[in-house]
Amino acid sequence: MANQQERIRFGKSRRDIVSRAAQAELRPKERGFKPLDILRAAEEDRVRQLLPIKYARMKASPFAFFRGAAAIMAADLGRLAHSGLNVQLCGDAHVLNLGSFAGPDGTLVFDLNDFDETIRGPWEWDVKRMAASIVLAGRWAGRSRPQSKRAAEVFVESYCRSIHEFAELPILQVARQQIHRQARVQPVHAALRQAERSRPLDVVRKFTELDSRGSACFRNLRPRCWRVLGRVARMVLDSLAAYRENLAPERRHLFDLFRPIDVGFKVVGTGSVGLRDYVVMFEGNGPLDPIFLQIKQETRSVYAQWLPNVVYPHQGRRAAEGQRAVQPVSDLLLGWTSMGAHQYLVRQLNDHKGSIDLQKLSAGGLSSLAQVAGELVARGHARSGDASEISGYCGTGSRVIEALRDFACRYADQTEDDYAVFLDAIRKGRIKVSEEE
Repeated sequence: MANQQERIRFGKSRRDIVSRAAQAELRPKERGFKPLDILRAAEEDRVRQLLPIKYARMKASPFAFFRGAAAIMAADLGRLAHSGLNVQLCGDAHVLNLGSFAGPDGTLVFDLNDFDETIRGPWEWDVKRMAASIVLAGRWAGRSRPQSKRAAEVFVESYCRSIHEFAELPILQVARQQIHRQARVQPVHAALRQAERSRPLDVVRKFTELDSRGSACFRNLRPRCWRVLGRVARMVLDSLAAYRENLAPERRHLFDLFRPIDVGFKVVGTGSVGLRDYVVMFEGNGPLDPIFLQIKQETRSVYAQWLPNVVYPHQGRRAAEGQRAVQPVSDLLLGWTSMGAHQYLVRQLNDHKGSIDLQKLSAGGLSSLAQVAGELVARGHARSGDASEISGYCGTGSRVIEALRDFACRYADQTEDDYAVFLDAIRKGRIKVSEEE
């Protein structure tokens, strides 16, 4: 193992592969693909009847389109030179994948919370996607272009500063590092307050009803959620045996104290629409002690084809272990299973979860959120990669900050152009959207 100074020098040497200024490059004329072809190719192995719902959600704004088009950005990033300094990527790093949830000890945590696309890859891919999302979210929330650009710069500044700090800390201290300023940041504070109020009983009230025998069951709320019966329900419940074996012994014991009550199907998110997403309701010490497990289909990360040396035999395990690599604390019941040819991540559906409300972001709130995002992404990269190497690459000047900021603004502009092509395809009937969304 090289010493720290050797690792810093190695990181600095990667500038010969891609200079810091080159991180701003996008080169749209060299794209070599049509974005909608990439979007359609990414929909293989999904429930095709649900795709019009996904497209309806993506139609809402350029930022919504960006959320559902991770495969397009992966193709853009995959054709550009990168540093080769690998970390465990969140993969789908954007501001609405920041949220709060309950840790194993019940403490509310604010962190990255969606790892469907997680994979080992170059650190700058997460930074570029999060920075572009901040620009697009700011524009959608009514912030001016200069304000949105400045927020992206704040994010990259925060990331680089945090990486430099983590490179100087003891390694185990970084692994356990908690970001403590979050409650003082208004958008984060609001998410934590929402999480504090959010409990599994809220899901009971929202998504279930009593059947003719007085037992709780999922309501028919198509196209968002409905009850699953018969062979499919039995298959879902049977898959829990393999999931149980993947849990640590002490968590297996807790899981065994709950009994399954009913099975549902839920349409979630934007990018995830079309994936098979089952929900199982469990009861512990009576009806007032429910939990809900989400059994969510995982397919190959959209980055996988651009990282050919990274192979995962089970995509649910990829998502679960990637999340654990990035987060100091994760869902108590995080695991994985399989059903037939499909692979699944298993996690709690609603254990004190809270999200960011972009419509309430002031200019100051956007920059404050960007600062926290920079710290969180940097911590995940320091836990799963080498902060000293990344610090050596970034250096102490403003060159990499300005380059990544400029890339974010250029990519936001390109996303708006892609969004216009997407809307035109909808108008011409080439893409079907649901009228029920």
